[in-house]
Amino acid sequence: MSKTIFQRIIDREIPAKIEHEDDLCIVLHDLHPQAPVHLLIIPKKLISRIGEATPADQALLGHLLLTAGTLAKKLNLTNGFRLVVNHGPDGGESVPHLHVHFLAQRPMMWPPG
Repeated sequence: MSKTIFQRIIDREIPAKIEHEDDLCIVLHDLHPQAPVHLLIIPKKLISRIGEATPADQALLGHLLLTAGTLAKKLNLTNGFRLVVNHGPDGGESVPHLHVHFLAQRPMMWPPG
């Protein structure tokens, strides 16, 4: 299987605008933003989609959510933000590498889809 675009960015084969990086994840600015702030929180470990995560991934998944909170504080997003995880074609998944969409600085509607 060939590398996903996210793996290629993590390996620095493709440039990207990086907002944050640590040992477990990287945070990129989305190339096609759906909000004034649209970041992608991506684990460095390849997990194809959320439904394929295992109990061994629990700490990593928690880290992704805690990273979102850290980003909100860093970017002073006091009015709120939305996190979205897509799974499969009907869920809007376009890259088979788990990632969390971090959307902010516009009102979010409900229902989202």
